[in-house]
Parts: sequence; structure tokens; C-alpha cells
Amino acid sequence: MASAPLAVVATAIPDVLVLEPRVFGDERGFFFEAYNQRVLAEVAGITEPFVQDNHSRSLQHVLRGLHYQLTRPQAKLVRVIAGAVFDVAVDLRRSSPTFGKWTGMTLSASDRRMAWIPKGFAHGFLVLSEMAEMLYKTTDFYAPEDERCVIWNDAKIGIEWPLAGAPVLSARDRAGVTLAEAEVFDP
Repeated sequence: MASAPLAVVATAIPDVLVLEPRVFGDERGFFFEAYNQRVLAEVAGITEPFVQDNHSRSLQHVLRGLHYQLTRPQAKLVRVIAGAVFDVAVDLRRSSPTFGKWTGMTLSASDRRMAWIPKGFAHGFLVLSEMAEMLYKTTDFYAPEDERCVIWNDAKIGIEWPLAGAPVLSARDRAGVTLAEAEVFDP
């Protein structure tokens, strides 16, 4: 029997998943399916259609997030194609038993793991390598007027970023609000 095309790994928050694709490699290099709609549905239960692909490049110690769109929420399928990041999802669904909790994972080009971050979560990442490039698919279009940001270092959330010193932040990310001040997802 052939091994599964995709392994699903649970995180501390059951709705957030780590996906490990089956990689075929030899002396020439490697090949894997980075996205297969049927496999995601059958193996991981992910059936939402994706409408936009994003590509970002960031330098070491850059921290982006914690971003979300309130009325046009986006689920995201995130992967790293160069370097490594510490990727984080924070549950902003007020009715969820894990509201205000976070889960984090290292994603890298070498491990080829992906993160599934459903709607209702804020997302952010810290670049661990000299540089990192990320690709992520989203289930809704970017709507700048709808974007919100929770501050990366909110003590109530308590994310344990693997960082010595201060991260490099955009002005928008420096202006993020605390969870207590944030507009969140209601049932």
C-alpha cells in the first residue's frame, strides 16, 4: 500500500493543522504536490475554495502580524519556499473554547510543511533565517479596509516568540491593538 499523499498533524488548537506532503526525492532533486484540492478535502477536510495566492519575502527578525480580516475573513494555507519562519495562529472566535489561545510551529523550505489557518484566526510569523519567502493561498480577497491587527506581544495572549531582542515591525504592526481592544469574531 502506498503511503498517504499528505500527513495531517494536530496542533494545540484542533482547527489549526500542520500538513506534511509526501515528497519524492533522489539525486536529481525532489517533487511534491504543494496543492491538490481533492487530497486536501479527503485527507484534511479542507474544502474551501482558494481565490488568491500571496508571496512575501522578509529578512531575519521581521515579524509580520498578527493580521486578520473581520467581515471578510480569510482562511490561509501557508508554506515557506526559502528559509524558515515561526508561524503563529491566534483564535479570535469569541465562542470558541480556545478563544485568545495561540499555537505556533516552525515552517521551513527544507521540511516543506504547511499550515492551515482557518477563518476566525489572526496570523503572524517571525523570520528565523537570514531571509524567508512564503507563499500562501487565501479563501477571500485582500480587503485593506477590513484588515485588523492584534499586537504581536500582547501579554494576555502570551506568544512565546523565539526571539532575542526586538523584532523588526512595520508601522501598521507596531500600532496593533491588544486582544482586549480588538474586534473579534462573534457567532
